[in-house]
Amino acid sequence: MEIEAEFAKSSACHSGSCVEVRITDTIVSVRNTDTPEQQADFTHEEWSAFLIGVKSGEFDLRSADRIPVPTP
Repeated sequence: MEIEAEFAKSSACHSGSCVEVRITDTIVSVRNTDTPEQQADFTHEEWSAFLIGVKSGEFDLRSADRIPVPTP
């Protein structure tokens, strides 16, 4: 039997619009506080792979390859 877990958000979130995560025995659910009725579900393996990418900087917004270059 799976124990019902609550959604949690990062302590770094200070705006009204935040990402929340709920981790259960079988899945990880992610949602935006603005639209809590919509969520994306991932396996633990998928979530772990995503976190490895986050921790290695693959999704950094300030990465040089992510900043749009204006065209002349």
